[in-house]
Amino acid sequence: MKAIILAAGIGSRLGNPRPKPLTQLSTGEMIMGRQVKYLKQVVSVDDIFVVIGFKKDLIMEEFSELTYVFNNIYDRTNTSKSLLKALRKVRADDVIWLNGDVVFDPEVLTRIIESKTSCMAVNTASVAEEEVKYTLSPDGSINEVSKTVKNALGESVGINKIMSSDIPRFIEMLERCEDDDYFERGIEFAIGAGLKIYPVDVSDVLCIEVDFTEDLEKANSELGEA
Repeated sequence: MKAIILAAGIGSRLGNPRPKPLTQLSTGEMIMGRQVKYLKQVVSVDDIFVVIGFKKDLIMEEFSELTYVFNNIYDRTNTSKSLLKALRKVRADDVIWLNGDVVFDPEVLTRIIESKTSCMAVNTASVAEEEVKYTLSPDGSINEVSKTVKNALGESVGINKIMSSDIPRFIEMLERCEDDDYFERGIEFAIGAGLKIYPVDVSDVLCIEVDFTEDLEKANSELGEA
C-alpha cells in the first residue's frame, strides 16, 4: 500500500503565509507531521508520497525522508491534477490519499485500511454548505459527491482509498477533469463509469479538514494541549 498527501495548494483561506500542512496544532505538532506519524504506522516511510507546489522547499526541509512529486502548475490547478500526478507514480498498489490539511485520529486510517473496497471517509453528523457532500445508491456505494449535492447524507472528510484494480480507470477520469476541479470530480466521473466507492463512517472520531480559522480552533479544542 502507498500513501499520498496532497500538499501543493496555497491555502489562502486560512490566512497563513506558510503552506497549510505546516500549520502548528495545540499539541505542538504540525498538521502534516501528525499525518506522517500515523501513516508511518501503516505504510513504510518510503511509500509516502507528497505532492508539493507552493513554497515546496519549506515542506521538503521539514520532512526530508519522504518522496516528493512536484506540481509545477499548482497555482493554476486543483487537487484533481495533483492527485493525477502522484497516481501515475504509484499505480501498481492500493493507495490511501488525503488532503494535507486534515487533522485526524489514527482510527480513521484503521477503518480505511480494513475496507476491502475503494472507499471514502465520511462524517454523517455534518452537512455544511461549503463542504463536499454525498448520497448513496441502493447498494450502499457512493452515488453523488460534490459541494452541490442535494439531500446529502453527510460530508467527505478528505481521506480516501483506491484499490489497485480501480486505479487505471480512476486515472482516466482524473485526466478528464478541468484544471480547477477537486479530485471529487474525478470520483464522480469514475462512479459514472461503473467504479464502486463505499463510505466509511468516521463520525465518532476526530477528523477535521482545516480550511478556515474556525476549523483550526475546533481541531485544537478536540486535541487539547500536549
